[in-house]
Amino acid sequence: MNAHFFLLSSPVPVERLSWIEECLKFFFVQLYPESLTHRKTAESPLFSFFLTGDALYSLEDPETLQVWNIILSFTSVRIVCDRQELELRGIGIGPLQMKYPDQVIDTNSPGPDNKPSFWKDLAKAARQSKPPFPGTAGWFQTGSPYMHRSAWYGLRFIAAALEEQLSAELYAYLDGVHIGHLGQRPTDTESISEGLIALHEQATAAGLDFLALACGRCATTRGYSTWDDGQGAVISTCTIKPFKIRDLSQMIDRFLHPHTILSSDAGALQLRRQSATISFDRAENPSKVPPVTILITKHPYSTEIVFGAVSLAVACAHAGILTRVIFLEDGIYAVTGNHVTSPGSAVYNIQDVINTVAGKENLHFFAFSPSFQKRGITKTKSLNAVLDIGYPGLGKIFFYPPGNVQAEHQRVLVF
Repeated sequence: MNAHFFLLSSPVPVERLSWIEECLKFFFVQLYPESLTHRKTAESPLFSFFLTGDALYSLEDPETLQVWNIILSFTSVRIVCDRQELELRGIGIGPLQMKYPDQVIDTNSPGPDNKPSFWKDLAKAARQSKPPFPGTAGWFQTGSPYMHRSAWYGLRFIAAALEEQLSAELYAYLDGVHIGHLGQRPTDTESISEGLIALHEQATAAGLDFLALACGRCATTRGYSTWDDGQGAVISTCTIKPFKIRDLSQMIDRFLHPHTILSSDAGALQLRRQSATISFDRAENPSKVPPVTILITKHPYSTEIVFGAVSLAVACAHAGILTRVIFLEDGIYAVTGNHVTSPGSAVYNIQDVINTVAGKENLHFFAFSPSFQKRGITKTKSLNAVLDIGYPGLGKIFFYPPGNVQAEHQRVLVF
């Protein structure tokens, strides 16, 4: 696995690139100051950004391009672009590539069809062990198929992982549960469900494991029916065969394993044991499980995303995983103002939810002060369990190994 990497596929606002820039400054000054003065040309980049989808537009937008230029001033940073997605969108990165020829990459490894495969490059970065040793890669899907290309990206990543002789796991959450619905018959694109079936067959033929789990609560909410066969097995009557609807806890059990788990916007950040004496927070008990850091960037009520992110965080913490939830960008609206729901309303109050779960073992809440300052608002005073952090605090959460944790890396999921 690369030392540190992020996958970005959604639109990248200037605000996001700005806090990434500041965290990288913290990273290099605090942990790798030697890289600011010299770096061997044969050395692998310390930090890689894999860009596909709408994130690629940030490479030609004048505002975001200005920040990328600052980020690329660190010679240990590289950007790996999805060649096929660049061509699909007609995006040109020639000037940026001429300026940073060794850091801006748009030539991907050849896939099984000999076409450039961005996903193969990503699968190689996600591998925890060198081949031929076995390994696993996971994909966390929250968006519905067809409406969102993230489902297609998930299939491409899983296919690339199998090509790299990695067992593959798919975790379907929120609208992601639709990815395994039976009877998908699109007329103008490939069938996502048939793609999953093909991947399951490919894994079986190669002697690799393939697991596809859907959150039971999310599936039930959306009308997926299940029944118990009397032997403790839950059978879905409306999903493809490889797709299993299970309690969220069974999905989180897979998070207890050390493999890389990505989503359409996610990161895997290596934890340096050399800095073990420095920690920002700590797990309740000694653990080798990778910590989970959840970045909440969306408004709280228009979609289920914020509630789903907090619910996932609670489940991870309950399983003994050190879990940090950070409200930033538009996510800070979840922790500002006084949220009031009318008596008997079915709408959840996200602030009540936070206050209810605050204080649970292994669960820490943070709010990013620069996001408040940008909008001229402040955090709700009653949310004492949500700690304010600035750029240094965010950098410490990302790059300092937390106390009591002996994992090799931490997972970052963006909601």
